Amino acid sequence: MSEPSKPQGRKFQLPEHLKVYKNVWVIVEQERGIVHSVSLELLGEARKLADKLGVEVGAVVLGAESPDLNRICGDAIGYGADIVYKVTDPALADYRTDPYCRVMTDVVNTHKPEIVLLGATTLGRDLAGAIATTLATGLTADCTELDIYADNRSLAATRPTFGGTLLCTIQTLAYRPQMATVRPRVMAMPERDDTRTGRVIEIQPDLREEDIVTKVLNFIADREQNEAQLAFADIIVSAGKGLGKVENMKLVFDLAKVLGAEVGVTRPLVQAGWATNDRQVGQTGKTVRPKLYIAAGISGAIQHRVGMEKSDLILAINTDPNATIFDFAHLGLVGDALKILPALTDAFGRRLSVNRMAG
Repeated sequence: MSEPSKPQGRKFQLPEHLKVYKNVWVIVEQERGIVHSVSLELLGEARKLADKLGVEVGAVVLGAESPDLNRICGDAIGYGADIVYKVTDPALADYRTDPYCRVMTDVVNTHKPEIVLLGATTLGRDLAGAIATTLATGLTADCTELDIYADNRSLAATRPTFGGTLLCTIQTLAYRPQMATVRPRVMAMPERDDTRTGRVIEIQPDLREEDIVTKVLNFIADREQNEAQLAFADIIVSAGKGLGKVENMKLVFDLAKVLGAEVGVTRPLVQAGWATNDRQVGQTGKTVRPKLYIAAGISGAIQHRVGMEKSDLILAINTDPNATIFDFAHLGLVGDALKILPALTDAFGRRLSVNRMAG
């Protein structure tokens, strides 16, 4: 990645009292011993940033003491961390804003990282906003790219703006730590290296359950919810306005069923009531990185593009040969999606049947 274009104006000098802030941290999101994949993706990205800065990568793992937490600390080192801050207390068993924010504020003030990264998940967005507000520092949300300005060591955090029509790069100059959230599947998953070694710093905060207003009454895992899990799908078949009418969504679902895929849609289809919010791909929906993304009747507006452009293989179907989506799709079919989708469903169905019989 080339260095980002430098901001205009006089050269910024970091105040002396902020020069003690070092290292790039990732707050590892885990629930009941399950680590969210975005945390591992961010460890890989943190490794790149830290190497440019010549500092170490720190991972913060919070929870109640358990064998799972020890395993997660080892995983963090394998995916790029040099230091793991293991923060344990029974009050941290499940996520709640108040104790997590209180603990993280203390840990940041004590160990002074210069950059703190979190996943742009429901949990991560909530915690990031609380920490940034408490520390009175800057936070760039929903980033699609992270880099370092070499001349002033600042984080260059790029995100969509103006409804997804532009990309802007934001700096937090006179405050530390610099904070950013990144959506799942935006960054590549790093390779795990089991030969890596690191150190674990154990922290036991002084928390009292009676001081925490919120209580956890029940825990429902994502996999038990009746919602699309686009962020984790290997194949996604997505629909846009080019399908014409809601009845034609059946063609998308038919192909997805044959492929064992999830169904995605663009924002206008959600606004029109064709699909629920959990199926929206794009800046105001989900960011996805499947192995195969089939875009049917989608023009390729930047609002949608930022949510799916890092898919391994993008197949676009559109009647307009000049549609923007063909500029970044790997494969393109110029034609009517209402005819091509059934043909693909039939072809894949027959091919998969032959493979099953051969197996």
